[in-house]
Amino acid sequence: MLVAFSVAPSGTGREDGSVHDAVAAAVRVVRESGLPHRTTSMFTEIEGPDWDTVMDVVKRATEAVLPFGSRVSLVLKADIRPGYTGELDGKIERLERAIGETEAE
Repeated sequence: MLVAFSVAPSGTGREDGSVHDAVAAAVRVVRESGLPHRTTSMFTEIEGPDWDTVMDVVKRATEAVLPFGSRVSLVLKADIRPGYTGELDGKIERLERAIGETEAE
C-alpha cells in the first residue's frame, strides 16, 4: 500500500506563513517508522504492508503537527494494491523506462 500525504498546520501566527518546523516534526515520525518513504517539496510518500500500519504512521505524523497551530489540514492519496511491495521505487522505475523507450523512437 502506498500513501502520499501532506499535513500542515494553520493558524500558526507566523508572519512569514512558514510551516517547515511542523512538517519536520511529521517527517521525523515517518522516518522513525522504518517504512520505506520519500519526501518531496509537496508530499511525503510511504509504503507499508497494510492499512493499519500505514495509517498509524499518518495519524502519528498528523498528531505531531497539532502543537504548531490552531488546526491541521491533511491531504491523503492511497494506492491499494494487495500483494505488491517495492512500488515506491518500482512505479518510478517503470515510468523512467517508458520515457526512455518513447525518447528512443
